[in-house]
Amino acid sequence: MLSIHSARQRGHNGKIGLAIAGGGPIGGMYELGALRALDEALDGLDLTRMDCYVGVSSGAFLAAGLANRMSTAEMCRIFITGTSDDAEFRPETFLRPNVGEYLRRAASLPGLYADWVSRLLRSPHRATRWSDLFLRFGGLVPTGIFDNQEVERFLRDIFTRRGRSNDFRTLDADLFVVAVDLDSGEAVRFGEQGWDDVPISRAVQASSALPGLYPPVEIGGRHFLDGALRRTMHASTVLDRGIDLMIGVNPLVPFDANQATPQADQAEQVGLASGGLPAVLSQTLRTLLQSRMQIGMEKYPLRYPDIDQLVFEPNADDSELFFTNLFSFSSRHRVCQLAYRNTLADLRKRAATLKPMLAAHGIRYNEDIVQDRNRSILAGLDVAPRMTETTARLRRALDDVDQLVSRHRAARHS
Repeated sequence: MLSIHSARQRGHNGKIGLAIAGGGPIGGMYELGALRALDEALDGLDLTRMDCYVGVSSGAFLAAGLANRMSTAEMCRIFITGTSDDAEFRPETFLRPNVGEYLRRAASLPGLYADWVSRLLRSPHRATRWSDLFLRFGGLVPTGIFDNQEVERFLRDIFTRRGRSNDFRTLDADLFVVAVDLDSGEAVRFGEQGWDDVPISRAVQASSALPGLYPPVEIGGRHFLDGALRRTMHASTVLDRGIDLMIGVNPLVPFDANQATPQADQAEQVGLASGGLPAVLSQTLRTLLQSRMQIGMEKYPLRYPDIDQLVFEPNADDSELFFTNLFSFSSRHRVCQLAYRNTLADLRKRAATLKPMLAAHGIRYNEDIVQDRNRSILAGLDVAPRMTETTARLRRALDDVDQLVSRHRAARHS
């Protein structure tokens, strides 16, 4: 599903911004599939050389990687096929129990119990009420099931090799990673002045600290949680940067069970209530996130009438995506492929509107790819030649030189 706003009067700065929302591990994989489709299908669009990026939660992983000039092909090799010589992705390391916090919380039990006994002796009726017990012993419950320190270690390793950077201030493009201050509810954009000294890996760890799943991340004496708690995509962050084209990807939309085709193991379509609490919570989360984003997207054409805006989302009747566990890593290949084909289908359906719009920004359709309805996301993922640290840095430097030469030629002919 693709939402389009055509600019009232297009600018000619040639600046493009990318906004990537959150959505848990599966949402991130959907976004990677959508970005891979755009990367292959649109000639003249270089996702690793955008003018500005904003990433939220799982989208922050991808935005930080692209801003560090990691291609969608390389990220697919890391997360989907496992054929990368750059990094090895092990899903289990992202799902390690938060043992340290379990032990720290358990150590406070004797003190809490002694305090409760004291209150019991003073006021037996009040001390035995469920509400009082919950408040008294609720501090024993960890703030997150899993330890997210491995998230930071994984990214820190990637961003400190092969010419990449873990420092917002040394990137070629503006990168913003959004998290929410637990104690104030304030949204903080890591990467902007005053917050640009925080390591990128640490900012992504904070932005992806989904409440209940991962604990808050302490930075500068403050605790931060998932950036999607305030807004879904924070697209205004890039729209305020003087861009001419904004591309957004949001992986979570409410499921429309009335339009969906029953799955193979269903005799007929059934309501979501039959799926119990998990289905109800999933639909609730998706509805809340998309409704907030729609409110913002309805205002953006009025606030930014001269910026072309594209937002790619899943189809509302996609039962396969809805019934996939949001926090499962095992379905990442299938979800990536689904997003890849959905995005190519959107490009085909909206070609009449998109072609002239994109052409104004120097972007053209690759018809061979867009029109290939059976194309797989694996088609363009040949195993890259193995590189050492030195050869990777040399290749990056040569790519920079080639980019400078191309810009110089374009300037001479303009």
